Amino acid sequence: MPNLAFLTALGRPQELSIYVQGALTTGVSVDEIQEVLLHATVYCGTPAGRQAFLAAHEALNAAGAVDRRTLTRGTNGGEHQ
Repeated sequence: MPNLAFLTALGRPQELSIYVQGALTTGVSVDEIQEVLLHATVYCGTPAGRQAFLAAHEALNAAGAVDRRTLTRGTNGGEHQ
């Protein structure tokens, strides 16, 4: 998970997508990925965070981990838009 934050700070969304897929494979939840990216956004700035969230969203869509219409999935089973 630190790699997700590092790649966000470096502005490497293409590589971040690969690591998001790897994180899912190793059992990291969508909520945990979102938390890492949220914290990285606070320290790295909105532009870097936005790129990271978009890259992660594409990777999560490709993996079938989230609904294509939503950016986040709530912990209570409900979806947020």
